[in-house]
Parts: sequence; structure tokens; C-alpha cells
Amino acid sequence: MSESTVSEVVPGGTAADGAFASPADAAARLADVRYLTDEAIATTVFLAQVLGKPLLVEGPAGVGKTELAKAVAAATGSELIRLQCYEGLDEARALYEFNYKKQLLAIQAAPEDRAWQETHDDIFSEEFLLERPLLAAIRRTGPTVLLIDEADKADVEVEGMLLEVLSDFQVTIPELGTVEAVRRPFVLITSNAARELSEALKRRCLYLHLDYPAPERERDIVLAQVPGLEAELAEQLVRTVGTLRALEVKKAPSIAETVDWARTLLALGLDELDETAVARTLGVVLKHASDQERAVKELGLG
Repeated sequence: MSESTVSEVVPGGTAADGAFASPADAAARLADVRYLTDEAIATTVFLAQVLGKPLLVEGPAGVGKTELAKAVAAATGSELIRLQCYEGLDEARALYEFNYKKQLLAIQAAPEDRAWQETHDDIFSEEFLLERPLLAAIRRTGPTVLLIDEADKADVEVEGMLLEVLSDFQVTIPELGTVEAVRRPFVLITSNAARELSEALKRRCLYLHLDYPAPERERDIVLAQVPGLEAELAEQLVRTVGTLRALEVKKAPSIAETVDWARTLLALGLDELDETAVARTLGVVLKHASDQERAVKELGLG
């Protein structure tokens, strides 16, 4: 399956139709699926749902943008449909295309005396249609979260297609007609700000900027994600990660890598993050040799 056609059902949540009742309800239910929010996140998610607007979430890599979409799906009992953006993504990979190999076989198998128009109508039917993420989300009748991930990696032309789809939530397939959304999905668009997205796209969205969380919230996230971790060790871990991020390394440790580091310490049976423990496990959070060298020097790890 193509990377751009990932579709997954996320378990959990409340009722199958479980919309958030308020920002406080959003915060509580997201916490139930282990996504800890602050007031700004919970309020913006709630408003995006109530107003029926796409939510554009921007920020550095590894701050929980994609996880927010997964958590919203889990908390609301929705299906998560993901469009992973990349350079060269086109309409065929984002919306739909026809199964050309199957069409060719059908043409070859058609009787010689069959009218071409009849064969044409057959091969451009639903049977030969390959549904891609945007069309799949529009056609879904159940609660759906559409994640358009890393939109800044796609070409500018893709934004025009997104604008058209997100404006009316309908897709016109010349051979089959116009497909309109029976039920609008909750749309979450992420961006690492590698390039500026168009003002036209931003106008159609609510905006949320996510940055690395405050130490207290990151500690709570780690404790929620890693049962059995002592609070004092989580404090040490978060302080150390904050120090590493301040070094302006090539790739700052993400929240997920902080969680991985916590799990690493538990797996090794370590109850203290001393210099020896940091030196032994630095590869869990720093993935460039130059970053590790800088950390060893700046932290005096010897």
C-alpha cells in the first residue's frame, strides 16, 4: 500500500458519534487516551469541531502534532484517515485514480464485437476506482478524522487541490459525477514550517502553534506514557532533555524520544539519570554524531 493511502481505525474513545461537549470535555477525553493538553489546545480542538473548520497545527518536529490527530480520533471513536504529504505528491495519490492494469485486462478480455462505448463505461466504473485518502474521507458516513500530515513538504500545487476539496468537501470525478460529503470529517493539517503555507489555505483553517511543552507538562506526559516511572526520575529526565534542546543541536529531542528515554531507563533498571546513565543511553535522544559530541562536551560527560 502506498504511504499516501494509509487508513487505520483507531480504537477507544466514547460513543461512535462522540463529539466534544466543551473545551473541558475535550481536555478530559484526550487525557483519557494519554494526550495531555493545555487550555489553548483543548479550546482550539473544540472550536474546530464546532465550527466545522480544518485545524492547522504548526510547530517543530516531534511536539505531538500527528499524535493530536490520533488522540482526537481515539477520543471520539472516529476512523483516522491519513494523507502523508511529500514532494511530488499528486492528485492521483491524494484523491483517486483508476486501476489502469485492471482496465487494460478488461479491454483485452472484451469481445471483439462489443461497442467501445460500452467497454469504456465499464472500465470507468466504481469497480475500477482506486480510492485515495481525500476521497475516502469525503465518502465516509461514520465519524472520521482526516490527517493531512506535513503539508509543507508537498508542492505548492497540492495546496490548490486541498483548497478546492476543503472548501466544499466534494470531489468531481468526470466519469462518475460529483461526490459530496454526507458527513464532514474533522480535518487536521500539520506543518513543520519548512515552507510558508499559502494565506488562502490558512484563511480556511483555525490555527494552533505547538512548541515543546513546559517542563511540568512534559513531565506529566512522560509519567502518563510510562507507567511505573518514578516522578523524581521523570523530573531529572525532562530537565536533561531541556538542556539538550538548548544546545541547538541538529535534531532536538522530540517528546516521543523523551518518552523512549524514560522507557530505556526502566528497561535498564536505572533509578537515577547520572552522568554514566546519560552517556550510556545518549543515542536514544540524539541521532547525529555531532550532536552527541557536543552534548558530551557541554555536559562534561567525559
